[in-house]
Amino acid sequence: MRLSMTIAGVLLAGAAAAHEDIADLYPQSELYSKPVEFIPHVWSAIGATAPPTYENSGHNNNLSFIETGDGVVVINGGASVRLAKALHDEIKAVTDQPVKLVINENGQGHAVLGNAYWAGLGVDVLAHEDAIEVVEKDGDFILQGMQRYNQDKAEGTTISVPNLSFSDNYTVEMGDVTIEVLHLGPAHDPGDVQVWIPQWGIVIAGDIAFHERMPPIFAETCTSCWIETFDGPFTDLGATYVVPGHGHPTNMAQVTRYTSDYLKDLRAKIRTHIDEGGDLAGAFYVDQSNWARLDTFEELATKNAGRVFEEMEWE
Repeated sequence: MRLSMTIAGVLLAGAAAAHEDIADLYPQSELYSKPVEFIPHVWSAIGATAPPTYENSGHNNNLSFIETGDGVVVINGGASVRLAKALHDEIKAVTDQPVKLVINENGQGHAVLGNAYWAGLGVDVLAHEDAIEVVEKDGDFILQGMQRYNQDKAEGTTISVPNLSFSDNYTVEMGDVTIEVLHLGPAHDPGDVQVWIPQWGIVIAGDIAFHERMPPIFAETCTSCWIETFDGPFTDLGATYVVPGHGHPTNMAQVTRYTSDYLKDLRAKIRTHIDEGGDLAGAFYVDQSNWARLDTFEELATKNAGRVFEEMEWE
């Protein structure tokens, strides 16, 4: 009963706090919001659903951690060393267990730029091999982007490449918990990983799953592959609880609606547009009004449509 009430409270909070125009929820910290224990031993500091800004310190994704009984596993390095330290301060306030492993959910700045803080403490950092390739190739560019919006808050942040890598899966046995770090297939970004704890029925999904903000589609994103990965091995996990890469913890029905269903709808609209002889300029205006409630709709809807047109034009 207590767990059900806690989950209901978090979900209601998500509905109330999902909008971009809400100010920093935790002004006494670099974090956008204070970590919440979603289910026993699994905590998440929910980031802003807006783009990264100086005001939110780049905390626009979810920074999660797991208490195992014999150490803490952190998911996402954070967007800067200052943000990583702010998360660590919160971890130390709730447990004496040391941080023993950091997992990067992909190679994006808000997942990897705080790695230098953790590496400086001697903590291992794990990422998929494709994400590591992104950090090695584009790390300086990613860092410069963060420095532009974060200004003085970027001080001390350097590129630190994860020291542990994997291809398909990586199992962590720590304390009382078995954690499966999975790369289930291509999705939103190269090297996307899902952190699956089967004994608790929870997946820390990363950017394969969205529900409060619109999924961004990049030039290199294969949306048909994303749908296949989502509807196949990701759904087959049978997760009861889902912590997405952005937005509050939820369930599979909700992330399916706003990720897989959204991608299928957009692809269907673009397919009709192409079949009717439409061009790229017209693709930007296909009807996406069903998804206008999602945060970052104004920033992403037309971009997403253009990128799906370019993907599907020669399918």
